[in-house]
Amino acid sequence: MTTTYDEPFGPEYLRPAQAPCPHCPCCSALLCEKGRNSVMQCHGHVADPETVAIVSACPCSAETTRGTHAWRVAQIRVVKHATEQPLPKAAEQVLRALAGAESFEDPTGELRGLRARQYADGHEDMWRITRLGRRYLLALEEPRYSSAVHVNSVDVKTRTAKVVVLGWHMGREVTVLADFLAQATGLDLTNLPGRYLDAKVNLGAADPDDLVLTRIQMPAPVTEDHVAARPLWAAKGGAQ
Repeated sequence: MTTTYDEPFGPEYLRPAQAPCPHCPCCSALLCEKGRNSVMQCHGHVADPETVAIVSACPCSAETTRGTHAWRVAQIRVVKHATEQPLPKAAEQVLRALAGAESFEDPTGELRGLRARQYADGHEDMWRITRLGRRYLLALEEPRYSSAVHVNSVDVKTRTAKVVVLGWHMGREVTVLADFLAQATGLDLTNLPGRYLDAKVNLGAADPDDLVLTRIQMPAPVTEDHVAARPLWAAKGGAQ
C-alpha cells in the first residue's frame, strides 16, 4: 500500500534570476541576444504587456542599431524601395530639403507619408530627416551591380549567413540574413552553404555591413548555347 502526503505549504519554486544585459537597463542578457538576432526585436519575445512596454525601446535590438536583424531588414526594405518603387518626386524633394536643412513647402502633405515610412520625424516646424531617410537618398544615387555571391556558411541559431560577394572582395566575408537567401532561392538554410547565387549589390560600399543584396536568385544554368557563345580566348583557357 502506497501512502501519499499532501504538502500545501511546500517550498515555493522561483525562476532563477537572469543576468542583466550590460548594454541596456531594460533587458536580461539572454533577451537581448534573442532580440538582436530576430526581426521581432526584444519586445517580440515577451508576452506580458507591462514587460513589452518596458523593453519596446531597447537599443540592443532596434532597427536604428547597426548590426541587428531589425537594422538589416530595414536597410533591405529602404534600398528596395529606392531602387524598385521610389517615392513620388514631390516627396523626394521634401526629403532632400530636410537633408540639406533647407526651407520648403509641403502643399501635398508629403511629410505625413515620410514619417509613416520613418524617413522623417518631428512635427510642425521641427521636422528632421532620419537615418533611414538618408539611406533612402543614398540608395537613389549609389550604383548597383550584378555580382556572384558564394555562401560560405549558415548559422541556423542566429539565422545569418557568411557570404563572399565576389564583385566586392574575393576573401572578406559579409554577414547577411539567411532567411532572405532561402526565400529568394527556395532552398532550406542547410542547403545554402557552398552555393553560388546572383544578386544586385552596391559594390562601392566600404564597410561589409553596408552591402545590401537585392534581387537574389539562383544563377542561370550553363547551356551549350552559352558555351558556344564564349570568346575564342575563353575556350582556350584565358586571355592571351
